[in-house]
Amino acid sequence: MPVSEFTKDDFDIIARDYADLKEAARKRCANQKELDVVQKAFDFANEAHKGVRRRSGEPYILHPIAVAKIVVSNIGLGYKSIAAALLHDVVEDTEYTVEDISNLFGEKIASLVEGLTKIKTVLDNEDKAEKKSLQAENFKRILLTLNDDVRVVLIKLADRLHNCRTIEFMPEYKRDKILSETMFIFIPLAHRLGLYEVKSEMEDIWLRYKEPEAFNEITEKINRNISDKEKEIDDFIKPIDEALHRAGFEFEIRKRVKTPYSIWHKIVTKGITFEQIYDLYAVRIIFNPGPNCTKDMERDQCYHVFSIITGIYKYKSDRIRDWVKHPKNNGYEALHCTLMSHSGIWIEVQIRSQRMNDIAEKGIAAHWAYKKDGFVSENESEMDKWISKVKEIIVNPDVNALELLDIIHNDLTTTDIFVFTPKGEQKSIQKGATALDFAYMIHTEIGNKAIAAKVNMKLVPLTYVLKPGDQVEIITAENEKPKRAWLQFLVTRKAKNIVIDYFKGERQESIRVGRKMLEEQLSALGLKMSDKVIARLLEGYEIFDGDRDELFFRIGAGILKLGNLEQIARKEEDRQGKWSFPWFKSKDRKDSKYVINDQGDGSYKYIIANCCNPIPGDPVVGFLASDGTITVHKKSCSIANSIAAKHGDRIVKTQWEQDVDQSFLVRLSLKGYDRIGIINEISRYISLVMNVNMRRIYLNTEDEVFDGYIDLYVHDKDDLERLVRRLNKIEGVQSVVRTDL
Repeated sequence: MPVSEFTKDDFDIIARDYADLKEAARKRCANQKELDVVQKAFDFANEAHKGVRRRSGEPYILHPIAVAKIVVSNIGLGYKSIAAALLHDVVEDTEYTVEDISNLFGEKIASLVEGLTKIKTVLDNEDKAEKKSLQAENFKRILLTLNDDVRVVLIKLADRLHNCRTIEFMPEYKRDKILSETMFIFIPLAHRLGLYEVKSEMEDIWLRYKEPEAFNEITEKINRNISDKEKEIDDFIKPIDEALHRAGFEFEIRKRVKTPYSIWHKIVTKGITFEQIYDLYAVRIIFNPGPNCTKDMERDQCYHVFSIITGIYKYKSDRIRDWVKHPKNNGYEALHCTLMSHSGIWIEVQIRSQRMNDIAEKGIAAHWAYKKDGFVSENESEMDKWISKVKEIIVNPDVNALELLDIIHNDLTTTDIFVFTPKGEQKSIQKGATALDFAYMIHTEIGNKAIAAKVNMKLVPLTYVLKPGDQVEIITAENEKPKRAWLQFLVTRKAKNIVIDYFKGERQESIRVGRKMLEEQLSALGLKMSDKVIARLLEGYEIFDGDRDELFFRIGAGILKLGNLEQIARKEEDRQGKWSFPWFKSKDRKDSKYVINDQGDGSYKYIIANCCNPIPGDPVVGFLASDGTITVHKKSCSIANSIAAKHGDRIVKTQWEQDVDQSFLVRLSLKGYDRIGIINEISRYISLVMNVNMRRIYLNTEDEVFDGYIDLYVHDKDDLERLVRRLNKIEGVQSVVRTDL
């Protein structure tokens, strides 16, 4: 951060931005005394960062001001959090200590600042660097503050959002690292804490830099679509507005459109086109339920609004989402439905009370504020339960920082469903959980002695995957005990850990069993268990301390599945080609080393990742392995985000050579109307007209509609896009979308 004299323009910008913050803070502060603390924090931080600039060249103090504005405006925290946000970089970047902050601002603000101060661990040597991830250690430090004050995590989310807003000024490798961390942990964390505005903005920034072409294309289509449909949406709202006024509601109606990221995610995961997204538009009805209104009365008013609007428009029955009766585990409440306008477009309508809307926009901060006012429901404690669960995980001495990162990520990104006990008690459990997971959720001994289950009065095995609304009864036997095979189908972390702990005393037996299993599976693949293969497996399964017994133990205990064994064991035998890797050292990277040694010709051994199959033209990122190979992923690949979030020091800048003389495998998913000869026409067009080699074709026809996919080889992204455009012109073809293999 360069130090220089500030100009008059700099001081004017600082004064303007702080004036905006002060106005927002004034609305949150209970009295002048609290506002004085904010003023004091600003004066102190402004002096501490005097003359210091960010990478962008702007005064550094603008960053803490911006973080504080997010804290108060987007999250809704009070004066202590605003002050902590203003001071959050003082201890790390100046000579001031936490003790200094405590003496000036009190213990609570000082503890918030201390929780936000990054770990400054200096690793002694490269071997330790292999064993530790500073990113994971830093995040564990942040999560540990949940034991004391969740506001630290909320302020950290505000800090991360502003860093994302200014990420264009970062070098590319650092952008990839920060955005990957953001997608892997911070975005799911914002979602879990109910901070939808923060989450959505971070998602859109991630997409803008990870898939810039897709972001620009979707943004253009949204803007074009809105201008075309603006009048239709207004016409849709008008009769709703009139009907609700007649019914005596005090309300407001807001319009919104899906974010670029949510559209992109739907296109990628559902294999559809932009034009096939029917809930592109949403209308939000926010009503004031009136004084002394209970939650039950609010709920009834939501249903009343629903009955009024569905009396005007037809609704899509399978798109009703009742989060009023069953709130999400982050506290979100609303009634969603999708209506057909008179002009023929689907529009999602979200019905909320003012309280529900505050919680939806401000998340956990609003949740707690209303809780103090006596608004408590059956699901009100779900967020508190989750925070308690995280506290239990992070204080467990057996969980290292890397494992914690994976555990928290998995916990944040899983979806829960509701099931019932035999007595009708509602229970929330992870989607995909089995009857045995349910048994362990009820009690450890019930799980240990389980032999079968009754679901909806029918006998089922313990492997049965639960569905929403199932009523579950566990059948036990006194002499039953856990089996290793259970680890192959258990889903929830709690259940797995109980079974793993049961077998921990038999570690040596697990190592023996795991070694034998690995030898047999490698032999079936025509491979021997050599040091080279073991090194690849340790790398691929992220056992970075080189402990092969740990590898065998995880296999033998059922912790580690070997579904992708061949891919990892044969990684050096994958397709190879020519890449150009710039040799660089960043001055901004204090602990940097030359990530690639200059070997003269600029060519290095690499692997194209099978998880995302990048092709020339895709934005890509490389990861340098300990054996010197580089694995190349699409920047938007979830596996790449996971690696970069934990091992950002392995990121290598990669770029495609011009005119790569090589073909790359891709998959195109097709949908359309069947007619005689259409499948033959598609295949002939690809082979003869486009001169493209096909590896596999699968198209299924049912009731005059076909869908399926074609795996084929292309030279680059331009080739692929040209092929997609031409296939779309074939009569009967409705959509052609690139999807994962």
